[in-house]
Amino acid sequence: MTAISAEPTSRAARILSRPTTINGLTVPNRIAMAPMTRAFSPGGVPGADVASYYSRRAAAGVGLIVTEGTYVGHDSAGQSDSIPRFHGEEQLAGWAKVAEEVHAAGGTIVPQLWHIGMVREQGQPPYADAPAVGPSGLRIGADEPTGKAMTQRDLDDVIGAFAEAAAAAERIGFDGVELHGAHGYLLDQFLWEGTNRRTDSYGGDPVARTKFAAEIVAAVRETVSPDFPIIFRYSQWKQEAYRARLAETPQELEAVLAPLSAAGVDAFHASTRRYWLPEFDGSDLNLAGWTKKLTGKTTITVGSVGLDGDFLRGFAGEGSPVKGIDDLLDSLEREEFDLVAVGRALLQDPQWAAKVLDGRFEELAPYEASALATLS
Repeated sequence: MTAISAEPTSRAARILSRPTTINGLTVPNRIAMAPMTRAFSPGGVPGADVASYYSRRAAAGVGLIVTEGTYVGHDSAGQSDSIPRFHGEEQLAGWAKVAEEVHAAGGTIVPQLWHIGMVREQGQPPYADAPAVGPSGLRIGADEPTGKAMTQRDLDDVIGAFAEAAAAAERIGFDGVELHGAHGYLLDQFLWEGTNRRTDSYGGDPVARTKFAAEIVAAVRETVSPDFPIIFRYSQWKQEAYRARLAETPQELEAVLAPLSAAGVDAFHASTRRYWLPEFDGSDLNLAGWTKKLTGKTTITVGSVGLDGDFLRGFAGEGSPVKGIDDLLDSLEREEFDLVAVGRALLQDPQWAAKVLDGRFEELAPYEASALATLS
């Protein structure tokens, strides 16, 4: 049984089909494709199969495609030679074809720009000699450094790499960029006190820990056109610390988001594992809802949209009451957030958006892990 109830077609279509704007970009509806790491780009080059993978979903009604994470041009940014890069002539030519095909299918598309930081281990491709780097050289959960604490030159190099990737995205025809500041990767390693033990201006209280990410946002904003959208994805949880939190209260969350907003973020992509869970006591708002309330920016929600209870009970050993699309539509009607990103359900079924918009809920197939092995 899927997590989506048979809501009348007219209501689903009426609410999800409304266009929305992110700075100068008009997104044709409220359905986004969440970024999901895929390792189908040998040499970091997205090929025709990657272009078809994204364009199929745009053709079926996904309004905004957020690509899988793509490595920026810094030697320590990644850990695989099969995950795409957003630098290099051949790599960017591949991405230009992806953007072209998504636009031809009627969608909009932004690349997710990514640096994994201390998640990397030395010896991994694509640049085996590059060290793992982070704010303090600490992996999540570690007490002693296993990598390199970043110097000012390192920081400047990474800021430049993000800015160059964003400029390339605009040049080759993308509609904006998303900066990956979630899930325990480099930007998030600065935001979280568990991995940021610095005593300079990049460490300390939440505002100081936001400085590096805000400088990246500001550099991107300066590099691209004023109406070119910048999306910032962030999360409380980390891949190896699901209960980690950047903020325990709305006031603490505002301290993190305000500098990013001021630096030039146009939209926030608030990553949660269950979109229906309230973020703070005393309110039903989820993380995206609080983000919009605190910043006034366009906000994307995400987290197990369209997945069924059987999957959730087996995922990371957690059971959870499942909410259907009716609750999601209620929140959208209340304007708690603006777009809904769909991950695994859309990975399983490229036609997910079309079926939901048409009210064909009985045709939705439950997610199966085998979908990860293909670019269907």
